[in-house]
Amino acid sequence: MSEKKLTISVHNPELVSKIGELLLQSRQQAGRTVNTILLQTYWQIGRHIVEFEQKGELKAEYGDELLLKLSRDLTTAYGKGFSRSNLTYMRRLFIKFPKSETLSHKLSWSHYFEILKADSDLEIGFYIKQCEKERWSVRELKRQMKSMLFHRLALSKDKKEILALARQGLQIQKPEDIIKDPYVLEFLGIPTAQKYLKGELEEKLLQNLQIFLLELGKGFAFIGRQYKINIGSRHFFVDLVFYHRILKCFVLIDLKRGEIDHGDVGQMNLYLNYFRKEENTEGDNIPIGIVLGAYKDHILIEYATENISNQLFVSKYQLYLPDKKMLSRELEKIMELQNDE
Repeated sequence: MSEKKLTISVHNPELVSKIGELLLQSRQQAGRTVNTILLQTYWQIGRHIVEFEQKGELKAEYGDELLLKLSRDLTTAYGKGFSRSNLTYMRRLFIKFPKSETLSHKLSWSHYFEILKADSDLEIGFYIKQCEKERWSVRELKRQMKSMLFHRLALSKDKKEILALARQGLQIQKPEDIIKDPYVLEFLGIPTAQKYLKGELEEKLLQNLQIFLLELGKGFAFIGRQYKINIGSRHFFVDLVFYHRILKCFVLIDLKRGEIDHGDVGQMNLYLNYFRKEENTEGDNIPIGIVLGAYKDHILIEYATENISNQLFVSKYQLYLPDKKMLSRELEKIMELQNDE
């Protein structure tokens, strides 16, 4: 009889499911506990290194030599995990977070290792908040840092907004909050000199939809490609249609292979008017349109978009990563100008 009961329980899907949930929860809790202990341990190691240096027993120029020798000694005594690079960032962890309770235990040491590579406290604060909110994996974090997300967002804001961005992460409250200029599409792997058709660009974006959604930002849900619009006897097609669950509105994206023309702006305005009247249902806010091209003439776009009441934005895309030094200089100029006022 006992064997019969054992057979029944093993093949009971409900029981298996409940046990599976318990195992998953326990493993997640164990993982969080291990992560917390590891982070605290590395913070303590960083503290000991800094305190040793501050006793005056070591001149600043010998800092690298200390870490190199310490790395060798610890590796010999305790094995892997104590490279000079790791020790450098453990030290930096303590310097940037002198109070251990300010560390986010939602992030792993691997997250902090990448974030601490940032040049400023503003960047560090921003990427920590974004990792917490978006639950980025280390791979996703590395991609966003490499594409200079903080700088691209900050360049469209004033000093007050930049400081808020660093403290709180990106708060999506209005259409402008989801717009980037430029969008970075380096993940498509298209060389800048290669000729390609608009349809090929669209196809590659959909093949890499997960990464494209990461570039677009939080809240985007994909609706369709070449979305058909019927107006009278004529047919139009919107390249890409999304719905933004935070702003509660459709987001239309029209791709342009080359320079954006005033006719492209007018066409998007047509799409937005149609969606507002024909596609929106109760609870939907007015749609957002983004014309995305490789180039744009700022003066022409200024005239083309003047007096348009719809939420229409014109942005560039890049097939390569932005220049870090140039973006850093531009951001420094904004901060300096604000300080002079």
